[in-house]
Amino acid sequence: MTPRQNRDRAERGIPEATVARLPVYLRALTGLQERGVATVSSEELAAAAGVNSAKLRKDLSHLGSYGTRGVGYEVEYLVYQISRELGLTQDWVVAIIGVGNLGRALAGYGGFASRGFRVAGLLDADESIVGQEISGMTVAHIDRLEDVIAGHGVSIAVIATPAAAAQGVCDRVVAAGAPASSTSRRSC
Repeated sequence: MTPRQNRDRAERGIPEATVARLPVYLRALTGLQERGVATVSSEELAAAAGVNSAKLRKDLSHLGSYGTRGVGYEVEYLVYQISRELGLTQDWVVAIIGVGNLGRALAGYGGFASRGFRVAGLLDADESIVGQEISGMTVAHIDRLEDVIAGHGVSIAVIATPAAAAQGVCDRVVAAGAPASSTSRRSC
């Protein structure tokens, strides 16, 4: 989530605990949607999400979403509302830095695209990996990090490097203009 989304959410008074439960609700709703369920009661959704129905109704009321008494919630619309609140309705451009086992697994994960994440670059320092094609993309050298961030409009950098290199990579990512996960924007 961007700092602006966090400020907007705080101004609307959405509690952090509610925000933390939204992905759980979204996962349950997506499962219902895949099974062709059009509406769901608060009791059914709460059971699928592992919370009580009163808490679920209160959480959803923070989004301005009220179900219809005796009918429930429209699954498709609730998926959209929660996705929008979590920032999943826009295109997030991702660069994966470090293409070892974890980086390769992330690059090959097909679920990103359906959730608004587009992997635009793979980078690594290992000369034996640079130039390889992984999941339809060619791995670039880490020396091109700033060019990739600027050229593709990267908004999220996934750092999958060895721990010793992670802070230096993070500092370069922040300096190149990609948002940092740290509130200080000086370190990750």
